[in-house]
Amino acid sequence: MIFDTVKQSLSSRRVLIPVEQLLMDAQGSRMPDVQPSLLTAEIARRAADACPTTALTLEEADGRTQLVLNYADCVACGRCIEAGAGAFVAAQKLACCGATKSGLVRRWDVASGAEIVSSEREMENSAREIRSLLGRALNIREVDAGSCNGCEAEIVAITNPYYDLERFGIHFVASPKHADMLLVTGPVTRNMAEAVRQTYAATPSPKLVVAVGACGCSGGIFAGSHATAGPLDAIIPVDGYIPGCPPTPAMLLSGILHVLQRRS
Repeated sequence: MIFDTVKQSLSSRRVLIPVEQLLMDAQGSRMPDVQPSLLTAEIARRAADACPTTALTLEEADGRTQLVLNYADCVACGRCIEAGAGAFVAAQKLACCGATKSGLVRRWDVASGAEIVSSEREMENSAREIRSLLGRALNIREVDAGSCNGCEAEIVAITNPYYDLERFGIHFVASPKHADMLLVTGPVTRNMAEAVRQTYAATPSPKLVVAVGACGCSGGIFAGSHATAGPLDAIIPVDGYIPGCPPTPAMLLSGILHVLQRRS
């Protein structure tokens, strides 16, 4: 039976997601996006009231009402989509993966529906340029600082033949002493805070740190809990943030590559 399985696997059509489709792909993440043409003050208010984590808020600026969506706090519950009457939809593309923390925030003018665009979120999608960033192997040490393991399941998936992390010259390593980047998941629990600091100290410079998931970005649903010491940037410096609960493999890879672009 095992030989039949191997034979079938070897004869199956090779499936590998092209890098052009991979970048900014948020399908399956359940993260929200906004259809500006359908946005009204009433819909914006309902969506903000439905949000359980204050990822969606309304702010007054220069006499205008702005809808603010902070992906760092978003746990992809879908309540804004249910309350949004079509103005909120599941995101197909998400340009902010790997951005700085301020780059995780999007704003819309409620009166006009127009998005107030930040250049922080712009991300080039040239496969040739991305490959050129990795002139040598990038070694990543993944650190679980208190995760539910949802993010870990997605991180494991980026090593499968569909996403094929290693085609970019990216490898996971067992020791922070061999790492160029720390990929940290979960809110930092009090029991893990010192371990995270020591792991950061053991990683040779120059080094990059990426916070993964809503918990790593902001503490997620555990923010303010006595059991946690805070989001990752309260413990060690962070170079990039990948939102989601959990982020999809495509979002993880896009975020990692975006952090490399910004530091190249």
